[in-house]
Amino acid sequence: MNEIKVGLLGLGTIGTGVAKLLMNNADLIAAKVGARITLKKIADLDITTDRGITLPAGILTTNADEVLTDPEISVVIELIGGYEPAKRFVLKAIENGKHVVTANKALLALHGDEIYPAAARKGVEVLFEAAVGGGIPVISAIRGNMAANNFSTIFGILNGTCNYILTRMTKEGADFAEVLRNAQELGYAEADPTFDIEGVDTAHKLALLVSLCFGTRVTFGDIHTEGISSLSSVDIKFARDFGYKIKLLAIGKRDGDRVEARVHPTMIPVNNPLADVDGVFNAIRFTGDFIGPVMFYGRGAGMDPTASAVVGDIIDVARNIMAGIGRRCAPLGYRDEAVATLTLKPMGEIESKYYIRFSAVDRPGVLAKISGVLGRYNISIESMVQSARMAGEEVPIVIMTHEAFERDVRKALDEIDTFDIITQKSQLIRIEDNLE
Repeated sequence: MNEIKVGLLGLGTIGTGVAKLLMNNADLIAAKVGARITLKKIADLDITTDRGITLPAGILTTNADEVLTDPEISVVIELIGGYEPAKRFVLKAIENGKHVVTANKALLALHGDEIYPAAARKGVEVLFEAAVGGGIPVISAIRGNMAANNFSTIFGILNGTCNYILTRMTKEGADFAEVLRNAQELGYAEADPTFDIEGVDTAHKLALLVSLCFGTRVTFGDIHTEGISSLSSVDIKFARDFGYKIKLLAIGKRDGDRVEARVHPTMIPVNNPLADVDGVFNAIRFTGDFIGPVMFYGRGAGMDPTASAVVGDIIDVARNIMAGIGRRCAPLGYRDEAVATLTLKPMGEIESKYYIRFSAVDRPGVLAKISGVLGRYNISIESMVQSARMAGEEVPIVIMTHEAFERDVRKALDEIDTFDIITQKSQLIRIEDNLE
């Protein structure tokens, strides 16, 4: 065999990058694979817009079935995104005995339980390096060189939009809404940024990482998810004063036969390497029992880095084909029958240190009233800051706690927020001092 034919679904930004890379570096890829990888068909609803690349005549179609049913196409690259029709197309490709390469973390986070067994039955690969971290080769490392490790923790900055916004807020003292508008103007944020700023995109990626590292399936809807839209420049400033930076952090932890999986704004020490991950960059830090702590860093999105990851998966599949191998590794790196069902630890049982900011009318006895409630719920105060007193006016009161259970903190805040001295809902940010 001197040619392997592939088909592409979706010619958006990433799809264009994949087509460009396959054509521009065709000779290099062939030298590494031992066969030429040829892009036979590209299906997209819009085949008239100029993408800035010259494609061979007859390669474009609006009919996905021309990719999915072509017996000469061995690999289908799904870059449509979203749930449908992507799910239907992927399942049809698998049913037709084709390997699948995708960047669709949302699809796999919600429907992996259906897609993975289908691929096992047909003996084909489902690869998704580009679904987490763009061009950062984190998934192949988990399934490959680090596969012998028992992983205990995952900490990830996995969304470039959020990280760009928080970086600007930290360095410039700007407000969230102002930076978001600017990020949209620069193309770093979508017109509807909800999936990014509310943590949904990060939670999709965390679901995949938890499955890969801990050998269990996680229901995306069960992951505790908070975004960054409630953060203010006041919180950024107080964090800096206490020696922290705020990042939207994906956290996964193995705790015996249970796992933690949560996404939320988190204060991390300024001297931790993750605190230096700024702008649109991503980073993922793992701890394995033999390898210890390892951190991956790089561009987590964009045409070229993501296309690089997609084509890397295509090359992986092509090498298998050249060696006469159908399916070398299950998608999650574990044999299908070895994937466990570990219990997701309820958020109320999480223990953490907390930053809590109250907005209160400055009256005598306010601090005593707040600290009294915290004490009744076994929440110990580590430090406290109250802004300059201006009798009768609203002032921020910031409390840093020692470790406490989430359920106790939530109950205490629910009670305190009902006080007539509290002018707006309290702000809560969790603190991670130990990121090993």
